This record gives sequence, structure tokens and C-alpha cells, in this order.
Amino acid sequence: MLWDYIRSRRISVLAWATVCAVFAVVFALWSLPLKAVLYGAAVSGFFGLTAAAVDYIYYRRKRLRLKKLADEIIYTADGLPDRVYGVEEDYCALVRILYDNMRRAEDEAAEKLSEMTDYYTLWAHQIKTPIAAMGLILQEGGGTHDRELYDNLQKIEQYAEMVMCYLRLDSDSTDFVIKEYDLDNIVRQAVRKFSRQFIRKKLSLTYEPLERTVITDEKWLLFVIEQIISNAVKYTKTGGAEIYCEEPLTLCIRDTGIGTAPEDLPRIFEKGYTGCNGRIDKKASGIGLYLCKRICGKLGHKISAESDPGGGLILKIDMNTQKSCVE
Repeated sequence: MLWDYIRSRRISVLAWATVCAVFAVVFALWSLPLKAVLYGAAVSGFFGLTAAAVDYIYYRRKRLRLKKLADEIIYTADGLPDRVYGVEEDYCALVRILYDNMRRAEDEAAEKLSEMTDYYTLWAHQIKTPIAAMGLILQEGGGTHDRELYDNLQKIEQYAEMVMCYLRLDSDSTDFVIKEYDLDNIVRQAVRKFSRQFIRKKLSLTYEPLERTVITDEKWLLFVIEQIISNAVKYTKTGGAEIYCEEPLTLCIRDTGIGTAPEDLPRIFEKGYTGCNGRIDKKASGIGLYLCKRICGKLGHKISAESDPGGGLILKIDMNTQKSCVE
């Protein structure tokens, strides 16, 4: 900081040295005593150094204050130094203008995002009405094509729910209702939703009553479980899935599907990451498990994945630690 200060005042130092040199040359040409020049230079140097020391103290305080503001990341123009003048005052005025423009742009972006979220939320709600109507019509039919159409209609409904989840996850209107729920009741809702697909693909489902209660949000945890079961059905051709609980309170969903390559396992919860098997299958979007990870983080749960030694994947939701989502 001292070296920076000297460099910022180098013109003043050069001006003082030049004046001393001019006086020395003039005194030498006129054969005047050189001691007079040295004495004047010493006196002016003393007062100059004193003034420079005081100026450096103010300079250092100002730099430290600005550094503290930068370290604490205080995005406010009110923290700028008060003792400013000349060009520094112009710089502070410019910073305030840039800050006001930034806040205005942030407000406009937030307003546009809110409008877009409201529109797509309304769209998702509206599109679920014809989906439900078509589902009822297809349920009345008993043909093979009707069952396949119904399964694909369920996928469309699931994608619409993913849109709503994606938009509302970071919204201020996220409607968490945190209380104690029966875990079996939540799991059964997800199992019933995909029961027809298990039957059509001739997949087995091993599920015994869990007899656990959990502090969570029913709607959002149900979305996570549905995503995991949906992936199990989608990527499993033979075998099936198993739902069980590890002590003290970890929900496990194991399938015998295509699994995940060992090098892909640490990244399957990343946004847009499909992995080697997902790219081969051409069905993965890389959004489902990413949303599951985000939701579990909001709920205070921990989700992880393990490769099943017998093939397939095991998804685990650790619900031993919960937190209030109102924080």
C-alpha cells in the first residue's frame, strides 16, 4: 500500500526534486553558497514529509475502508468514503450512477422473471385439465394402444409438473408446509401413480410398510419420490424395483435398470448431466435428479446414489435431519 501511495504521488515528488535541482544550478552559476540550497531543501523536505505522512494516513484509512466493503460484499453506494474531493468525487458519483442502474436492471429482471413464472405456472395448471380428461377417457378403454397412450399421457403430466417445480423452486411463493407426515402414505401415492407402468412392463415391485413418520413437505417430497420411481420404470427392462427403509430414517429405492457408470455417479445430480448410459438411451434430460437434489436441500434432507452390485441403482433419501423451510 505504501508503494502504491508513492506511485500515486510521484508527480509531486518529481516536482519537488526538480525545484531543488533548479535552485542548486542557479546557486552554482552565481557562485552562491551551496549550503543555503541544502538547508532550504532540508526544511522543505521535512515539512513535505510531514504533510505526506498525514496524507498517507488518510490514504491508508480510505483504502482499508474500501477493502473492507469489498470483502464483505456490501452492494450499497452508501458505504463510499465521505472525505472525497476533485476527481475522487467524480468517481464516487459515477459509482452511485452505476449502482442505481444495476439496481434498476435487477428490479426489471426480477419483475420479468415473476411475470414469466406466473405465466408458466398458470399454463401448467391449465394444461393439466385436458390431460386429466384424456386420462379418464383412456382409462375406460382396454386396448393395448389405450394403455400405451395413457402411460405417455402420464409422462406429459410429469413434465408439466417438472416445469412448475423448476419455476417455483426459487420463487418467494414456494408453498412449503412443514409438519409430520406418514411416510407410507406419501410412498403409496407415488406407487399407485406408476402401478400401471409396472404391470405393463412386467416389472416387480417389492414394498413393505415402512411404518415411519417424517417431518417434511408432502407435495415436494412426493415429487422427489415420483421422479426416482419414474426413472426406475423408465430405465428398467427386466427385474423391478424395491422400496425399503434403512435405520434410522433413510428411504431407499433400488432398481435393476441400466445403472450408472462409476465415473458418472458423482455427477448424476448436476443440472443437465445425463451420463454415458443416459446418452445411449436418448431419454434422459438431466433435470429430474437435479430438481430432486435441490428440493431435498430445501427440505433439509440428503439425497445420494449408489451403484447396486447386482446391477441398477440405489437412490437414498436421508431424512434424519430436517429444517424449517420458512428460514
